[in-house]
Amino acid sequence: MSLLSDQQLGLHRSIPRRDFLNGIAVAATGVYGGASALGQSKMGAGAGADQPPARTGLRGEYPEAVAELERLRQGAYAKLPVDSAATDEQYDLVIVGGGISGLSAAHFWRGALGEDQRILILDNHDDFGGHAKRNEFHHGGKTYLGYGGTMSIATPYPYSFTAKQLLKDLTIEVERQAEFANRDLETKYSLRAGMFFDREHFLEDKLVVGNARQPGFFDQMPLSPEARRDLVRLHGKNPDYLPELSEAQKRARLARISYQDYLLNIAKINPTALAFFLGNGGRNNKRVDTTPALEAAQRGSPGFNGLGLKLDEGFVESSFTFHFPDGNATIARLLVARLIPGALSGPQTMQSIVQAPLDYGKLDQAGSPVSLRLRSTAVRVENQGSSSVGVAYLKGGKMHLVQARNCILACYNALIPSLAPEIPAEQKQALAYPAKVPMLYTNVLIGRWTAFQKAGVSRISSPGMYHPTCVLDPGTTVGGYRGVTTPDQPIVVHLVRNPNRPGLPRKEQNRLGQQELLSMTFTDFERKIRDQFARMLGPAGFDPAEDILAITANRWPNGYAYTYDALGDPDLPPEQRPHVIGRRRFGRVTIANSDAGAAAFTNQAIDEAHRAVQELLVLNGLT
Repeated sequence: MSLLSDQQLGLHRSIPRRDFLNGIAVAATGVYGGASALGQSKMGAGAGADQPPARTGLRGEYPEAVAELERLRQGAYAKLPVDSAATDEQYDLVIVGGGISGLSAAHFWRGALGEDQRILILDNHDDFGGHAKRNEFHHGGKTYLGYGGTMSIATPYPYSFTAKQLLKDLTIEVERQAEFANRDLETKYSLRAGMFFDREHFLEDKLVVGNARQPGFFDQMPLSPEARRDLVRLHGKNPDYLPELSEAQKRARLARISYQDYLLNIAKINPTALAFFLGNGGRNNKRVDTTPALEAAQRGSPGFNGLGLKLDEGFVESSFTFHFPDGNATIARLLVARLIPGALSGPQTMQSIVQAPLDYGKLDQAGSPVSLRLRSTAVRVENQGSSSVGVAYLKGGKMHLVQARNCILACYNALIPSLAPEIPAEQKQALAYPAKVPMLYTNVLIGRWTAFQKAGVSRISSPGMYHPTCVLDPGTTVGGYRGVTTPDQPIVVHLVRNPNRPGLPRKEQNRLGQQELLSMTFTDFERKIRDQFARMLGPAGFDPAEDILAITANRWPNGYAYTYDALGDPDLPPEQRPHVIGRRRFGRVTIANSDAGAAAFTNQAIDEAHRAVQELLVLNGLT
């Protein structure tokens, strides 16, 4: 709890985030419960300041975008509406969802059948890209970019030929990452990583510069001598804690216990030392209590180097990594530029696209072969005989119905049983199996970062705080964009939280994390942000009331795709896994999203889009 008042934290200050959307409220017991009266507004003045990426406050799954989804889940649209507004619109393909997967599906469809194909893409948000969300701040005549979701082109396993070829077609040259990566801030000002220990979990509030690999780091930690000694032991050369077991037996044992169990019951660390690992977990929101110990060992976590295991840490394609200043929103923008020529002005390359103006009015124009219709919530999808699909959607408070020869659902899996209730029971059960990973990506524009300079840090890990990750984001220098500044000038700070409830199974933690995000107002988020800045950097001169200019909180209760692990999921043959059963085509409708690949990566979204298109091409006898 903060020792500063709301006024000292700056909650009374006028920043662009208090133009509340009044009247947006849904039942607190539902999937979208508690999302009432949350704020969003537009920041500053300048080119693009009136467009969706520049809207600050609560973004991501903001209230207006998801207001109808609870009624959908409760069965309000079990039948295709018959009194829908007559649109007389006929399409070759309707895609529900304008994220990377939906946009890629449109791209693959046109590549296979030609640019005269009529395609409609529906999305319930005011912007496209899905989790590949672009955040803009316009201040002092300059634009500052941040990523509100998917950060980079990266994966722990190789990109497929299809995904690589798509990126190549979009002119993205990932091999040039080193050329554009911005490290000026760290090198010029000698900034390093740091860790903030909060008094709720440690002995006091304290920022320690450095990391566990550096000598003397643990001596500075506000923990008991016993806990520090155990952490030094873990990060050094460990003994064999399981000498009685063979390597195969060790692997089997580690696969079935959590990293927390290993630390407490096998490595036998002091329980108070466990606080050090609060923010330590695996991919897909696994924490110390939900990460299988074998997975922790494979990624090089401390405590395993004495076991004599020959660990395969997996494929790391380090050369196939690229980060744009707005994350993978640039991929979405490049796709839109090709699907709807003229929507983005100027050349359409990986460099020019970053700062290219986007005319949202051209995304949905009569006569255009491809229409991207935003603020349009699909509520019902129904096969009509063997040759047509009816798709009903809400836009502007009115129901509309369009007809399509084919349909791709590129939304998240949990919605599909409500959108298409006629699908088989086994498929519904499979679609309901996962619990998507909740995530909160927050970008804060601060007027100066002299406190970071004085503290000597560019990134802070805070295992016990609301946002465990806090990073200065100078942005890559693609296309002339250059966000890095001198310490007395503005910069974007990126904060990350994946809500969880330690002690419960991972899927249950995800569900409770979803409820947490949906139950909080923007003011709740803002208070936690200001308090965290004050506690981490207040001693170095940070004033949350003066230094914070704007906040964009990208709330994703249904964030990353769920992945399987040895602790929480049965070991099934690939064809029996829920995501494989769940993605089956039904009639002229198929599914494309990262959920369908059980992997939370952009390349998976691309690959699933390609598979979905191929399924429909086969159905139509076009391959």
